[in-house]
Amino acid sequence: MNTLSSSFRLRVTFVLMMAFFSLPGYALVNPDKPDLVKEFQSRAEPYQKEIDKAQTTKDFANAYAKYNQFLKKELQSAYQELITTLPTSKRDALKQSQKQWMKYRDAEFEFIEKNWTLEQFGSSATLSRGGFRARILEARIITLLRYLQNY
Repeated sequence: MNTLSSSFRLRVTFVLMMAFFSLPGYALVNPDKPDLVKEFQSRAEPYQKEIDKAQTTKDFANAYAKYNQFLKKELQSAYQELITTLPTSKRDALKQSQKQWMKYRDAEFEFIEKNWTLEQFGSSATLSRGGFRARILEARIITLLRYLQNY
């Protein structure tokens, strides 16, 4: 009887641990503030629609170039807003984090350029390079906006 209850407890513990670790991680945010991520996604939507409409390699290249410029502006805006909102004591940590992220971004962009070449992937290389670069920038923008949501 003791073995059965021990086995049962072990299974219950396992199920509870799996449920706990499978939950997505969310930070607490101020519910009274506007949803900054949703606002960003709304501003990005016209660019994404232009990419979706693209039919030629040139169309994709132009659409991703415009989207990339938009993302760079959004990134700079999110960073500037966060750096001015943070308490002075925490600004240096964000500056250091951003410098490290930029090194990561540059290394990723270099890998993307070297890996997705026209020789290896043909015309789809343009689409892949644009998409991968955009995802990296979008992720950082969303992270900064989620940080900002807490202030």
